[in-house]
Amino acid sequence: MSHVDPALVDVRTLADHPLVPNGETSKLRMVAPGSATAGRYGLVEYHVAPHSPGAMPHVHRTFSESFYVLTGELTIYAAGSWQAHGPGDYALVHEGGAHGFRNDGDEWASFLILFAPGIARELFFTELAELWRSGRTLTPEEMTAFYARHDQVMVDP
Repeated sequence: MSHVDPALVDVRTLADHPLVPNGETSKLRMVAPGSATAGRYGLVEYHVAPHSPGAMPHVHRTFSESFYVLTGELTIYAAGSWQAHGPGDYALVHEGGAHGFRNDGDEWASFLILFAPGIARELFFTELAELWRSGRTLTPEEMTAFYARHDQVMVDP
């Protein structure tokens, strides 16, 4: 019989990762930040209000990003166009792939975002939320530096 090591299982309850505001029209839950997965992946539950912007088209050079729609309708930018996707739809964006998302629908959209490897993407969301709470607006130069710090390069759709 093999030995079972209970330290090899990490269970996080809902209380461990609350849903928090991420601007006026979105909220998120850091289900499994990269710091909790030894950098293997990061998992975020994201919610966007009806008729709201999400992320404009951008690329990441060092990690892939996957989207899995749970509820509502999520419009995803991929392959040069915006297309609506519903519950159960999945999109994988490889490193360097231009992508974005928004909610063009009439109800809240919720979806999972999986980052691999599990870079500290939670810092991106934490800093954005703090900017929103403070009411501070970054200059274009500061915004470019912020995105560069988090491996995000904005692109024209």
